[in-house]
Amino acid sequence: MRAIQVSRRGGPEVLEIAEMPDPRPGPHDLLVRTEAIGVNFIDTYFRTGVYPQPLPYVPGEEGSGVVEAVGADVRDFVPGDRVAWCGTTGNYAEKVVVPAAVAIAVPEGVPAPQAASTLGQGLTAHYLVYSTYPVQSGDTVLVHAGAGGVGLMLTQLATKIGARVITTVSSDTKEKLSREAGAVEVLRYDDDIAARVREFTDGEGVAAAYDGVGAATFDASLASVRIRGTVALFGAASGLVPPFDPQRLNPAGSLFLTRPTLAHYVRTREELAWRAGEVFGAVVDGTLNIRVSAQYPLESAADAHRDLEGRKTTGSIVLIP
Repeated sequence: MRAIQVSRRGGPEVLEIAEMPDPRPGPHDLLVRTEAIGVNFIDTYFRTGVYPQPLPYVPGEEGSGVVEAVGADVRDFVPGDRVAWCGTTGNYAEKVVVPAAVAIAVPEGVPAPQAASTLGQGLTAHYLVYSTYPVQSGDTVLVHAGAGGVGLMLTQLATKIGARVITTVSSDTKEKLSREAGAVEVLRYDDDIAARVREFTDGEGVAAAYDGVGAATFDASLASVRIRGTVALFGAASGLVPPFDPQRLNPAGSLFLTRPTLAHYVRTREELAWRAGEVFGAVVDGTLNIRVSAQYPLESAADAHRDLEGRKTTGSIVLIP
């Protein structure tokens, strides 16, 4: 089978196509022929070495496809089932082994590219909105990178609850997408974000700032949140936040600061199934629109990374084997 292999740290050019043996499932696994593979910012962190990963390795954290074989102890899936998954490794490949414990059945009518983009970003948006800071009707929240995959989904989910969403974006095109998702105010990164947020909220600030950008927006997030509000720093697209003195949270308003990650919000099969069921249910009923803005051939994974890091993408992007 063909797969993308990383043999050295570096830029997108280290993503190289290779021929590899077909994987073999264990007793609790599925062998899946991939139909679409999600491309996420975390893939770039592993590629560059921000997150350590033994070399060589096949990147990729999520995907969707068709089950070709099941392990001897698997009871919930059979060959031919369509499944999606996230939080596993080695998915930039034509075939992958997926633990049955993390596989989710794809509802009828959800295309493979959307299925491959739903879990990683959709579950992230779900835990942020429903658990990290549980959004209430009437809240105003700030969402950075409002036209990205998580940003668009988070905006839609928060809006459905009854919140007002302020977002940040980098272009007119992205502003249009963010407003279509439900944002009531859209700012640029070079705006005085905190001042604009305070103006929009009559000086109070937002209930929560959801920040997946990191270094470039972190100070603005702190300055935008109301007294006893929450800053959820869930990513670092612009770089890691420098060492931080927690005393800053005091004069800023006794703020809550958290650095959440998806793995800690899907610790059991039951929690994963609950969140995935709600996210896929929202896709099926039209509440959640999964925007896949670009599909790249597997061998063009480097181009996908360049576009992602260059902020040339909106919504989700996928590889097609």
